[in-house]
Amino acid sequence: MARTETIELTNMCLLRNGEQVLVENRRKKEWPGITFPGGHVEAGESFHQAMIREFFEETGLTLLDTKLCGIKQFFVNETRYIVLLYRATKFSGELKSSSEGEIFWLPERDLLKQDLAKTFDEMYKVFADDTLSEIYQVQDNINLY
Repeated sequence: MARTETIELTNMCLLRNGEQVLVENRRKKEWPGITFPGGHVEAGESFHQAMIREFFEETGLTLLDTKLCGIKQFFVNETRYIVLLYRATKFSGELKSSSEGEIFWLPERDLLKQDLAKTFDEMYKVFADDTLSEIYQVQDNINLY
């Protein structure tokens, strides 16, 4: 078994404001639907810096208290994608949508009733449950740890 592989690093953040969560209705055809804002980690960028930058680019908000809460791993062709999952409750700035999709506040209790991006309901379990820290997906087989 090979000890090295091609990896793509990405991130996503659940921002809570009281009973509300900030969501994005993604427009990209590869993964459309309701999800949390996030994006790619650029070469040489820290994971934390990437989360702050991506969140700002997609929402206009600056996160002030990001906390890594889990990871998701999945495979596309020969590439392993690792999604770093963050939570936050403090922010500054003015909310605005981007070309990635419409950004809006939603009561958290209504989140799972939305037209979610594929497998986002499973990812949300890691964001919401402190006893979980990982989602590992190979094709349609999803394991939570």
